[in-house]
Amino acid sequence: MKTPQAKKIENILEIHGDKRIDNYFWMNDRENPEVIKYLEEENTYAEAMMKETEAFQEELYEEMKARYKKDDESIPYFFNEYWYIVRYEEGKEYPIFCRRHKTLENPEEIILDVNILAEGHEFFEVANVAVSPNNELASFSEDNVGRRIYSLNFKNLKTGEILSDTIENTTGKAVWANDNKHIFYIRKDESLRAYKVYRHELGTNPSEDVLIFHEEDETFDVNVFKTKSLEYIFLASSSTISDEHHFIPSDNVFAEWKVIQPRVDDLEYSVEHYEDEFYIITNADDATNFKIVKTKIDNCGMENWVDVIPHRAEVLLEGFEIFKDYLVLEEREQGLLQIKIINEKNGETYDLPFSDPTYTAYIGLNLEFNTDILRYGYTSLTVPSSTFEYNMKDKTTKLLKQQEVLGGKFVAENYISERIWADSRDGEAKIPISLVYHKDTKKTAETPVLLYGYGSYGHTVDASFSNVRLSILDRGFIYAIAHIRGGEYLGREWYEEGKMLFKKNTFFDFIDAGKYLIKENYTSSKHLYAMGGSAGGLLVGAVVNYEPQLFNGIVAQVPFVDVVTTMLDETIPLTTGEYDEWGNPNDEEYYHYMKEYSPYDNVEAKDYPHMLITTGFHDSQVQYWEPAKWVAKLRELKTDNNLLLFKTDMSSGHGGASGRFESLKEDALEYAFLMKLENKII
Repeated sequence: MKTPQAKKIENILEIHGDKRIDNYFWMNDRENPEVIKYLEEENTYAEAMMKETEAFQEELYEEMKARYKKDDESIPYFFNEYWYIVRYEEGKEYPIFCRRHKTLENPEEIILDVNILAEGHEFFEVANVAVSPNNELASFSEDNVGRRIYSLNFKNLKTGEILSDTIENTTGKAVWANDNKHIFYIRKDESLRAYKVYRHELGTNPSEDVLIFHEEDETFDVNVFKTKSLEYIFLASSSTISDEHHFIPSDNVFAEWKVIQPRVDDLEYSVEHYEDEFYIITNADDATNFKIVKTKIDNCGMENWVDVIPHRAEVLLEGFEIFKDYLVLEEREQGLLQIKIINEKNGETYDLPFSDPTYTAYIGLNLEFNTDILRYGYTSLTVPSSTFEYNMKDKTTKLLKQQEVLGGKFVAENYISERIWADSRDGEAKIPISLVYHKDTKKTAETPVLLYGYGSYGHTVDASFSNVRLSILDRGFIYAIAHIRGGEYLGREWYEEGKMLFKKNTFFDFIDAGKYLIKENYTSSKHLYAMGGSAGGLLVGAVVNYEPQLFNGIVAQVPFVDVVTTMLDETIPLTTGEYDEWGNPNDEEYYHYMKEYSPYDNVEAKDYPHMLITTGFHDSQVQYWEPAKWVAKLRELKTDNNLLLFKTDMSSGHGGASGRFESLKEDALEYAFLMKLENKII
């Protein structure tokens, strides 16, 4: 079948005296029939090239789906007189939100059945469900396109009636005031930045809603939330490197909003309430890895902050939870998460014990103050996601639920996990790599390895279980995660060393991790594969420009690959808010640095590995035209005969297909692509 060829229309982009020729700039018009035609041609081509794998894709899909419990439900949690549960019914794609009054033996009340709401929609998502303090009303938000622009709706839980108050173009979040008739919500601007906070009174026209706060700085966006104590409503305005919080009592929606600490460049902080004080996690006073302070509510500027947990150079403080008699910390040391219990009564301090070589542990949902019970989560590359209750008084642990892996084939002892350390080329760091493989898989030059990475925004990809991943582990693959700079795996400095004018460290770390796996005989270039999504798509896109022969194939999911053009376009969602991550290319130094690594700008006439690239037509975070242009330019210039496949989901956005199992078809396609390259499809 003939490969698709996009037409070329020369477009000259000039800034700082530098000219870039973008022959595929025309693709950024989603209303242009020629754009739709090209995307459909690429979909048809990808389908044809993968035709021989269709039966195998279906086998993978059914295999993956079979591991899930079809009628699963969440662990009940108790809040404000009700037990809340989210459950799924067999044969249905969407969740059902339920509750039971006071005891789990009482009759079930269905708050929202998303399966009913989703009828007739190709894509459907409910983002937030929030019940009013008097338990009589619920807010919920829905998106039927995939661009994360939500309409906010309300339901009378006593009568089942959907109220007429529909608020369009929101972030999807609603925070109830304690009077049960006012809510606070956020609207988005044309670039989808969360920028205005409104107060709405139920029963009134949304056009009459009161503007509470307008964030005019385009590098900031806003959030609104209620404290765990339920006594205060907070408005948080944040950029990548700066925060500002305002608050009012939840009992008085007309109160004057007070600021905790006005914004200061490079000052980050977030807040929780306890009795007459605010507890704040912050990087103030050069606390690079953060510390916890407290301050009286009436005098809460940073000059009044008192250290509770001081800064430690070797420990990244990621979060905390306050109880009446305990303070619980979520910390990261040498890349591994710890949960530290501090008994405020007797001063005793200890960590919960975890034994896997690489894993994820986190503080769970804890809504009660006056309790000895901590709910926390744990998972590793070989241990399914588990939720525990820990009694902080008598130090006993109870497993509440572990993710079931159905199908009768999974035995944790059949899989081995490791953590190894690769040398970085600059000699400044050791790059951690987490791995998992079946015990029968031998480490040789013929062993296929899938190396995953992200490396941006300080987001850490921790080692966690995936029952989907079993489909390649059971077929001889090793799965590896490169914990590269740009994430926070080894602390805040690990992030700082992989952003802005140090961004190339992210790409070089990933390359060095891949080369180390080859050097240590885990695999060879003929059997090494790379995968990344969004900013991880930028990662693998940059890497194949730098080292096209290192990998046999890559999978780039919704990849951010047209860095310079996107960061120069302030109308695109996320652009202005991300200057502190990538730099502002209106500044000449950042422009030239970005241009040196931007995957689209650096496509050359040379051989590239096999590539599968995916996107969503309605993606609000990485616009579909970035990968579309990248593929078109690769088709024009690449000199090899390797597979280049591009698939656009015409009905979804950044998160892929909606529904519980539909996204497994995307996983099946990706795994079939890898298996095809390994000649493992029988």
